[in-house]
Amino acid sequence: MQRSLKWLAVLTTFGMLLVLLGGALVTKTDSGLGCGREWPLCHGQLIPDNITIETIIELSHRAVSGGVGLLVAALSILSWRSIGHKRETKFLVIMSVFFLVAQALIGAAAVKWGQSDFVLALHFGISLISFAAVLLLTLLIFEVDQKFDASSLVIDNQMKWHTIGVTLYSYLVVYTGALVRHTNASLTCPDWPFCVNSSPFLSLNTYQGIQMGHRLAAGLIFIWIAYITFKAVKHHRNQRVIFWGWIVAFTLVSLQVMSGAIIIFTRVNLYVALAHALFISCLFGLLCYFILLVSRSKINEKSITKTG
Repeated sequence: MQRSLKWLAVLTTFGMLLVLLGGALVTKTDSGLGCGREWPLCHGQLIPDNITIETIIELSHRAVSGGVGLLVAALSILSWRSIGHKRETKFLVIMSVFFLVAQALIGAAAVKWGQSDFVLALHFGISLISFAAVLLLTLLIFEVDQKFDASSLVIDNQMKWHTIGVTLYSYLVVYTGALVRHTNASLTCPDWPFCVNSSPFLSLNTYQGIQMGHRLAAGLIFIWIAYITFKAVKHHRNQRVIFWGWIVAFTLVSLQVMSGAIIIFTRVNLYVALAHALFISCLFGLLCYFILLVSRSKINEKSITKTG
């Protein structure tokens, strides 16, 4: 049973990643209305007669989302029964199911009635929370045989609050990035890091402001994670999960920034744009795992004094 649950957890986690990337693909290819203003049917049919590339993308995204929804339901029920005694399990089950249903309803509402770009930008972020909850459930399942044990970690108070702060802030970065996609503002500033012949944040139109706001947010999270990584390397070298975890986080945020720049240089190459979505998804999931570690760790008073 435990082995089957592990396979289901891994499959569901990768499935949630596909849902995230599928949503980004739908947005990037303007395929949101590939089935017209109809949901769950497509042009009045289960499989329409007249199929375009936009229809294929939209139908594929719906099919994957529906299949992954069943996987999440199965994982939630089995996790509740098998590891419900762990304090985080029931909370994560509720989060994964609730936000998966919420993103499906927002997607359906956008198709049938339309939504503003600012509301649609929430869609990716809501899916991201569900993905993070599923990822943490997976780690809890593997934790049963001590694959991931956070009980002996000692994290100082500064690291704790930096971790919480940067995780919450990362969600703002996600939202601004999604807003860039939904407003088609990716190339309103055709150069990088600033707009051509313009001051960084003055005399910009609305779409340039959205683009530059996202670049500023991304730059700040890069600096913040770089600082936390420095602290992790300096003060947590003997705690491998923290030490290597923050190195991976810094690698992901670096790839995120680089792919964002390459998107501009390549004039929104689709594969680079999907990689951009993948990097931020993995980074957010990792940051949420750090939150779990922080919630379990002991506070080292000596470390507080030393690092304060």
